[in-house]
Amino acid sequence: MQKNKKLLLLPGDGIGKEVMNEVRRVVDWFAKRRAVAFDIEEDLVGGASYEAHGTPVTDAVVEKALNADAVLFGAVGGPQWETLPFADRPERGLLRLRKELDLFANLRPAVVFDAMVESSTLKPEIVRGLDIMIIRELTGGIYFGEPRGIEELPDGTRRGINTEVYTTPEIERVGRVAFELAGKRKDGHVHSVEKANVMESGVLWREEIQALHDSDFQDIRLEHMYADNAAMQLVRNPHQFDVIVTGNLFGDILSDIAAMLTGSLGMLPSASLGAKDPVTGMRRALYEPVHGSAPDIAGQGKANPIAMLLSYAMMLRYSFDLPEDADLIEKAVSEVLAGGLRTLDVMQKGMARVSTGVMGEAIIRELDKLSA
Repeated sequence: MQKNKKLLLLPGDGIGKEVMNEVRRVVDWFAKRRAVAFDIEEDLVGGASYEAHGTPVTDAVVEKALNADAVLFGAVGGPQWETLPFADRPERGLLRLRKELDLFANLRPAVVFDAMVESSTLKPEIVRGLDIMIIRELTGGIYFGEPRGIEELPDGTRRGINTEVYTTPEIERVGRVAFELAGKRKDGHVHSVEKANVMESGVLWREEIQALHDSDFQDIRLEHMYADNAAMQLVRNPHQFDVIVTGNLFGDILSDIAAMLTGSLGMLPSASLGAKDPVTGMRRALYEPVHGSAPDIAGQGKANPIAMLLSYAMMLRYSFDLPEDADLIEKAVSEVLAGGLRTLDVMQKGMARVSTGVMGEAIIRELDKLSA
């Protein structure tokens, strides 16, 4: 008898706990109705871990993550931990998990549901039907390059130093993820984004992505674009994009721009993937909503669970090759939104404002209808 896959849940802080509760309800529904079951463990991360153990993530939790088939992550942080030493802050728990699991490719979809077109600040004709995937290199670039720091100069002034560094293997592996993903999408089109006009790391990025395309992915359409132009084009004509692959810094910026095309950060999931296991072909993976811990509304039933639920859908699609089940969740979310239910963050005139739990329950009812 085949064993269930191992799933580690790390709710974290703030609204992370509330939205994770709704995921557990959907996980239970899939176990009962679709025979998609997991062996589940839940543990602490972020501020919750610091309060219990004096560290934002323990060695034991990291070990559990390394042994899990996938990790579902809520959110971390809050004002009560902002004065902690840098190494103890809740966000360091997430960064350590990404590093230990070697999660180098961050997938950030920007999809506009038909019912949410009016939520965007852009004109409806600009964003209607939008479906972009941004793949951000996550473990290299200026966030991790050395040397870095702040130094005192002889004249009494200070200088801040950060170093943008990329190597051929780092570029190739994230580029391969982008090309493989584009090959499964309708348009099969990749934009590679850098600043080759002013940065040597950008020149290397462009050359290595082009070489990978020419050797292994000639059937995928590839275009190169400077990061500043890509930012402008995202708000000018976003439909020209299908898959965008870029470095850590530009991916951080461009994915937030793309997120706001959809109208709300509270609606968006993400996935962070590692290398394929040579035996099983599976990747280590962590899935999380893009929104933060929102401590101002935590515990009030106002949080939007949709991004967390869509992160679970991404997990089914990318970690467990269950596209039909992933489609089912996405369809249920779309139908509930079309029916006029909204949490506070995506409230529109004439819509019915509901709590976190009511939104989760409505999505489960829609799952019942779709699977009847």
